[in-house]
Amino acid sequence: MPVVKRIVVLTVQRCDPVESASDMETVSHIESLDRRFGIAGIAQVVSGRGGFPTVRITSPAAAAEVSLYGAQVLSWRPAGREEVLFVSEQSRWKVGHAIRGGIPVCFPWFREKAGDPKAPKHGFVRTREWGLDSLHVEEDGTVTLVCITSSDDTTRALWRHEFLVALRLRIGASLCLELTVINGGATPLRFEEALHTYFRVGDVRQASVHGLNDVTYLDNTDGNKARRQEGILNVGGPTDSAYMDTQSPAEILDPVLKRRLRTEKLHSLNTIVWNPWQSGAAAMADLGDGEWQQMLCVEASNIQGAAVSLAPGEEHMLRAILSVCPE
Repeated sequence: MPVVKRIVVLTVQRCDPVESASDMETVSHIESLDRRFGIAGIAQVVSGRGGFPTVRITSPAAAAEVSLYGAQVLSWRPAGREEVLFVSEQSRWKVGHAIRGGIPVCFPWFREKAGDPKAPKHGFVRTREWGLDSLHVEEDGTVTLVCITSSDDTTRALWRHEFLVALRLRIGASLCLELTVINGGATPLRFEEALHTYFRVGDVRQASVHGLNDVTYLDNTDGNKARRQEGILNVGGPTDSAYMDTQSPAEILDPVLKRRLRTEKLHSLNTIVWNPWQSGAAAMADLGDGEWQQMLCVEASNIQGAAVSLAPGEEHMLRAILSVCPE
């Protein structure tokens, strides 16, 4: 199972989000965040799409946008590179709806919640505003920010556990995401997690995924039957595969955009590869016609048998490092 260890508890000064506010109060909330955390010429907290508080970064190392709604990275462009992430033009920028694209955080379950089909798919943290805890820039232009969320009455109604989740982002020539979960309760908890990365590709029908050869995977398009990957993965139809017991890097080779998109990971035993293809995309109101051709998800995760168990007071950290290389 994924590595679980006790580490120094994060010191956080929580900036609680506004749950329901008028437009004026929302603007004041965003302005207050910017006064507290903004870095002149480098990082601002602005009203992003949907009016969600968004950290906009324009440093010498990279340009990026991170929505505090879901603590979701929406854009990342390392200096001298094109956009790395895909976001649908049909995304629903409304409270209660997940944003289709970027890097959603899935927690505390993946896909549907076992025994509760009415529960939100992929958990509840991607559809709530997180607090911004810290924001700073390093000498090389890399910007580090930390977002946090924790248990409350809303989460307890769906999942009766006490927790704190922190997402630490280092945004520069590479993008490092560290998802830390702390069991703040008096009883053990068990959860699934994923950094659901939507990579932007020129044409998914020409892209290929490397680094998964000879790995067993569960095919969710066919009842989660176990299969074994033979050679390079060429996506030629609806794909929803959970590669098991793999900690090695995976790379998307994109001959159209002439680049390799690399995902390295730590404390992750699963790699998810997903594309709904034309048939699946047609049923998604928040995915535009033909957009499935411009995206491919490769995700660091711990799901099913690799779900993480934490004793009271324990912590677990999942890390993914994304980088871009010329083809």
